[in-house]
Amino acid sequence: MNKRDFLAAGALGVALSSSATATAPAETKGPTLLTVSGEISRRNRGPLDKALDQLLLRHGVTFDSAWAFDAAMLSRLPAVEIMPTLEYDGKPHRLRGPLLSSVLEAAGVAADAPRVLTLRAVDGYAVSLSLADVRKYRMVVASSVDGSPMGLGGLGPLWAVVDADRLPAFKDKPLKERFSLCPWALYAIEVKAA
Repeated sequence: MNKRDFLAAGALGVALSSSATATAPAETKGPTLLTVSGEISRRNRGPLDKALDQLLLRHGVTFDSAWAFDAAMLSRLPAVEIMPTLEYDGKPHRLRGPLLSSVLEAAGVAADAPRVLTLRAVDGYAVSLSLADVRKYRMVVASSVDGSPMGLGGLGPLWAVVDADRLPAFKDKPLKERFSLCPWALYAIEVKAA
């Protein structure tokens, strides 16, 4: 292929990819923080990239399409605050972020759908629970603690967490056992039919 054909092919590729992203429901502007895949009705990214999606691949996540959230997309969802006592220092901390049910609805998961979710953390920790439990526990995708963004290497940048001090299913458990359903450094959610 000569240089002129190569440039023409490249220009066509850019034009096609630009038209494809222009019709996408929502485009991430920044780095993806959370990928939701599986039984969802909205999609804004293509299949798992075996070269670039190494963490997803290593954790056994596969998909043909998914919904990717960046920080701006998550921040546009209505936020709530909870104040659980954390197991790490035994003190209450103010956590803020959207309800996980709102995040899932933005990805096209019907609120009353019988679904099972697998929440994955960057360290490989994964927990499965029903969408009904997510709604019952009012699970939050927290992105800040005590007014400051949570960073990678700590509890963030995202933590799927419950207000364990106020929920009957958790409040009487020993502090070290209250957060077993709450992966910090959350980066992927797989949605399956129950």
